[in-house]
Amino acid sequence: MAERDVNLELMYSEFDKMYGEGPRPRAYFAPGRVNLIGEHTDYNGGHVFPCALTIGTYGLARKRTDRQIRFYSLNFSRAGMLTSSLDDLTPSAEAGWTNYPKGVVWAFDGRGFKPDTGFDFLIWGNIPSGSGLSSSASLEVLTGTMLRDMYGFDSLTNQDLALIGQYSENNFNGMNCGIMDQFASAMGRKDCAIFLDTNTLEYKYADIRLPDARIVITNSKVKHSLVNSAYNDRRRECEQALADLQKVCDIRSLGDLTEEEFEAHKDAITDEVCRRRAKHAVYENRRTIRAVEALQNQDLEEFGRLLNASHVSLRDDYEVSCPEIDILVDLAWAHPGVLGSRITGGGFGGCTVSIVRNDEVDSFVREIGAAYEKKVGHEAEFYVVDIGDGAHVLADV
Repeated sequence: MAERDVNLELMYSEFDKMYGEGPRPRAYFAPGRVNLIGEHTDYNGGHVFPCALTIGTYGLARKRTDRQIRFYSLNFSRAGMLTSSLDDLTPSAEAGWTNYPKGVVWAFDGRGFKPDTGFDFLIWGNIPSGSGLSSSASLEVLTGTMLRDMYGFDSLTNQDLALIGQYSENNFNGMNCGIMDQFASAMGRKDCAIFLDTNTLEYKYADIRLPDARIVITNSKVKHSLVNSAYNDRRRECEQALADLQKVCDIRSLGDLTEEEFEAHKDAITDEVCRRRAKHAVYENRRTIRAVEALQNQDLEEFGRLLNASHVSLRDDYEVSCPEIDILVDLAWAHPGVLGSRITGGGFGGCTVSIVRNDEVDSFVREIGAAYEKKVGHEAEFYVVDIGDGAHVLADV
């Protein structure tokens, strides 16, 4: 199943091949996300502005009568069926991708939501692996949506599912991520982005049906693995900067500071690298607030300018870009149809997000694709995206 469009009937057929015939499994979907602006602010008490995509992870699941859990991914079919048990919810290298759904079951169990039987689970996703569009968060939220539906955990809200997904990734999989990815996957709304204050979890939806432009995601085809990257280092550096600032400021997070307050107190941060990390977190938070205001005022020029400034900060102060991403952004900035472009996601590869005028989208894809391949030696992938709803149960087909 290499195609981008899901074929649920084929998934049902594959489910029967893997697990045998029986009651028809239930079907679920959880989207990936793109973050328009507000990068690495979600674990610093700042604002983010993501939206759910129409690509994501699909799942079929059916209860068993024992405590065994069986997993199969059509994306990783060579791995075959992987098995676990409700009595053995521990992470392992051998478990591979199944550590993500296992972690969610573990987190449900820890909150008192204990599945009474095991289940068979088949998944297929059309989020490019390693692209930075949150395939792991999508899988976590998908698993939570499935568990809530199949086992009657109806008291859990979609926001609860997001928090459980984040908790499992932090504590089961060792990835110290913030709340943004899971929140966007669980809480997305068609044609809207979510303006989320990660400090309070207060949020509002902002219509992003741009009148004269489209959102274009460009995949550098440079894959990253955040668990094994400098992501956790960045979080520790921000925590150190916050601890230094709290000696002279009454703040709970870096997101509490304005740019002027940061500049007045930045010398309290003793390490120069930590100072630059904190500068990004503070300035990016304020950029995000202004970007949402610009969008509401239909000022796409200002919105694009803030996207560009975000990339400069991520490249220079936060140091999470890479040569291939910088090439894509530089090419986008030089294109006449581009209002703004930046790296999106955790960094160290993955994708850029660009705002491109409608009449220039085709030339953007054609010209930047050719120039990028010439410079780096491999192709990029382009997605002119639609914004979709958050996780949900799929109607039977």
